[in-house]
Amino acid sequence: MGKANKFKKILIVNPFGVGDLLFSTPLIKNLKDYYPNSQITVLTAKRSAPVLENNPNVDSIIGFNRGDFKESKKESRIKAYKEGLAVLGKIIASRFNLYIDLSLEHRYSLFVALLRVKPRLGYNYKKRGRFLTEKVDMGGFVGRHVVEYHLSLIRFLGGKPKFYNSEIFISEGEKNWADDFLKKDGLEEGQKLVAIAPGGGKAWGDKAWYKYWPLEKFAGLANKLRVEGVKVILLGDDSDISICDNLIQLLKDKPINFCGKTNLRQFFAVLSKSDLVICNDSGTLHAATALDRKIVSLFGPTSEISYGPYPLSDKKQVISKDFPCRPCYDKFGIDECKHSHRCLGQIEVEEVLGEVKRLLCC
Repeated sequence: MGKANKFKKILIVNPFGVGDLLFSTPLIKNLKDYYPNSQITVLTAKRSAPVLENNPNVDSIIGFNRGDFKESKKESRIKAYKEGLAVLGKIIASRFNLYIDLSLEHRYSLFVALLRVKPRLGYNYKKRGRFLTEKVDMGGFVGRHVVEYHLSLIRFLGGKPKFYNSEIFISEGEKNWADDFLKKDGLEEGQKLVAIAPGGGKAWGDKAWYKYWPLEKFAGLANKLRVEGVKVILLGDDSDISICDNLIQLLKDKPINFCGKTNLRQFFAVLSKSDLVICNDSGTLHAATALDRKIVSLFGPTSEISYGPYPLSDKKQVISKDFPCRPCYDKFGIDECKHSHRCLGQIEVEEVLGEVKRLLCC
């Protein structure tokens, strides 16, 4: 794949959420394998940037995207423009000689093209790849996993990708913090810890609930787990607080409620201590996959082929229903459901419980 010193300064742009950023970690690891002397910088959203902390394959993280600029602008236009100029200054000063764009738009690549950085690799979605030198034509992530799409960009560099798992690196200090946190909240020695994430995070905005398994079914499952003698912890970010609070009202035993209470790194540390994770298609699913947890995930409008745990294994199970209308999430958009969200509504508590019991006893 060329000489190890060929690309010394690599910039990757992935401005999305936790799951999307995790999908790019196998690509990042490939680049570090092929170009071990390179300095790899990743530009991503501020809220997602902690995903890459402690990652030995990433040399620098720039936490700032267009969404962050808009949020900063609400507080202070001057502050927003100062932050934006500082980011542009870093990119200019770094003198990158390889650019990989996972943003699916043209604005980032236009700026990099003006700096004459070559090559510029990425996707030509809706003809937005016009400023890239090498691109994959696509209308969406269909038929194969997003991870594999990202790894396919390696061919433009003359190489063959290695299919690594996604990764999150937890420090010993973070692990110790999680142990102390869980003990204070009543986790007993030798007790199984099952994490339930009933929400879906911020990525889909006001349509996030389209991906939710019904709350009463999460409650029925959690109440049955009480009989199994496990400790339940509720997980989610600050956008999931109300759904976790509503779930608690339906439970017979009080769980550990971790929803929206700490930062992303602490969230990962606690998740890493879970024996099993039950969740919708969400950043929690992809974080649990990267942390190699046992998982039971519920899929409705999205395709598990493209967005499920990667790679699938016997300890990472997807439960979904086969309807002609699913998956209905298409070309990064979704219409109003005409079938009362049956794809998730018809997943029964007992079939999820069966997978949970199987994985807990293994």
